[in-house]
Amino acid sequence: MSEFKFACPVCGQHITADSDSSGGKIECPTCYQEIVVPQAPGSDSHKFILSAAQVARPREIPTAPVPEPGSPKTSPVRPLPAAVFLVVLLVFAVGAIWFGFRDRIFKSGHEETRTPVVVPETIEVKTVPEPAQPVVTNITWSLEITNAIFPEVVAAGSIHGSNFVCERATLYGGSLTLRQGNSWPPDAGVTIQFFARQGEDLGGKSVEIASDQKPPLPRVVLRWKDDESKPMTKAFSGGYVLKVTFGEVANGRLSGRIYLAMPDDSKSVVAGKFDAEIRRLPQRRPYYPKAPPPRK
Repeated sequence: MSEFKFACPVCGQHITADSDSSGGKIECPTCYQEIVVPQAPGSDSHKFILSAAQVARPREIPTAPVPEPGSPKTSPVRPLPAAVFLVVLLVFAVGAIWFGFRDRIFKSGHEETRTPVVVPETIEVKTVPEPAQPVVTNITWSLEITNAIFPEVVAAGSIHGSNFVCERATLYGGSLTLRQGNSWPPDAGVTIQFFARQGEDLGGKSVEIASDQKPPLPRVVLRWKDDESKPMTKAFSGGYVLKVTFGEVANGRLSGRIYLAMPDDSKSVVAGKFDAEIRRLPQRRPYYPKAPPPRK
């Protein structure tokens, strides 16, 4: 009987056995795992070390002798199958073709799936001009107080030769302003500075001023814009005819009726009804003079 060496597949322990025990089961003296003794090598040299198989899984029959520890390990070089080489070559060829024609492929695909852009039809929007202010013809200019009549219309007339219709009325303190236009300075308007501290002080009162009445009188300011849209004003301290009646204050507003005829060359006149918004002036703090410092 000839002896040979093999290694435990679990812990690597070298075990010596004779050829008659090949295929039998033994217990590893180191890890106590049950292993199968491999087939004895054909050579009589005891330097060859074989690998045994564990009993729990099928034993692998070696096809080549296991070298002793310390000897250089060599792995067998297997030739690449021809089929695998052809597949790799085909993949590279397809990749090169795709790279060369990628622009045409993506361009054609984009053109096929492109959604047509619908350009909306241009619609011409025509601006409708705002209607001009109605020309008031039933207001007569007169510097006689007996001819001062209130017409049943919104305060209107003419200022500096241009047609006027009151679009907003305000009472700021004791100054009544009737104006045409939303911005300031207005396109046209008139301001009457009554002798009152706040607009509420005029509630329920009436004012009549003849053209020959002497000052002090309420100051009247006419406002308009010239041909270049520059704001213009002209103030009067007398010589006009004014007749005003105020109603009662309600919800921060004061309504009334007015007739005003001015002595200017254009014969400015405003007459009719108004509803003024009351805007209060800020309260003034009382002035207390400081006492002189005491003499030393």
